Amino acid sequence: MSYRLPPLSALRAFEAVARHASFKKAAAELFVTPAAVSQQIKTLETYLGVALFRRLPRALELSEQGLAMLPKVREGLDCLVAAVEFARVRPDALLTVHAPPSFALRWLVPRLSRFGALHPDVKLRLASDVGNIDGVGRGPESLFVDLRDAGDAVAVRFGVNDYPGFRRDVLLAPEYVLVCSPDLLTRIGPLKTPADLRDQTLIHDESIPDESVRPSWAEWFRLAGVPDVDVSRGPRFSSAVLVLEAALGGQGLALALWPQVEADVASGRLVVPFPTALPSRYVYSLVIPEALAERPLIQDFRAWLVAEAKGAASGPSVTAAGDG
Repeated sequence: MSYRLPPLSALRAFEAVARHASFKKAAAELFVTPAAVSQQIKTLETYLGVALFRRLPRALELSEQGLAMLPKVREGLDCLVAAVEFARVRPDALLTVHAPPSFALRWLVPRLSRFGALHPDVKLRLASDVGNIDGVGRGPESLFVDLRDAGDAVAVRFGVNDYPGFRRDVLLAPEYVLVCSPDLLTRIGPLKTPADLRDQTLIHDESIPDESVRPSWAEWFRLAGVPDVDVSRGPRFSSAVLVLEAALGGQGLALALWPQVEADVASGRLVVPFPTALPSRYVYSLVIPEALAERPLIQDFRAWLVAEAKGAASGPSVTAAGDG
């Protein structure tokens, strides 16, 4: 079968200009001059017999034909990348895993040695960034802007989006539990009912930008059957890591995701005064670009991580310290 196609360089230039809405930025990405990019676009437009962009005084917009063409061009380039990468022999097996800081620190890192034992030849790179939380920065596409340079890479997201162009496995649908340090519990105890917490310091987790999906002290007290509590008091932190450090330091009570505190509760560094749990509106998902999903190393990591998540608890099965 013979293919009548314009030059691949022209298609690459078209995709880059469409993504950046700029000849200059596309040229910088492709390591050529803006004039060279402009010439590539003119070559492609001549080949097609249509204008792909509308050149406005201070902007660059895709034409109707350009908008229709862009998704398939991207899909085609991604498929080409996947085919080449699948066949290419890699001297080193390097896997990059992007993940939210608190999940990486408290859930993933303690388990990575098990993956290493199964795949001793794999070099693993863990990239921790709050941008892996929905609503903070852009979506996962920002991590894989150019799949030619992504190598073997996956991301763990905390959110609820579908992430078009990515394969998604929901790993954990966690619950928020009430935790505090044993020293704090000694100072404020004995605790008989959740109402005994009415005047205690509450630590607020603001790591999720959307207030409507953050862990809510008002909702926790409502579930615990305690009305009319002033939940506005207490320090506020923009990071779940800081929330847990404050709780471990005895600075107050915190609502924390169970997968992040399970080990601390088991070791006695944190306690759960009451068993009331608050379901999280966000979940942890493994997301993989479609163009990378069939790579053997990525398939191995996906199988391992999904199995680890299936064996992990999303909520506590502990006896609350304040019971009985």
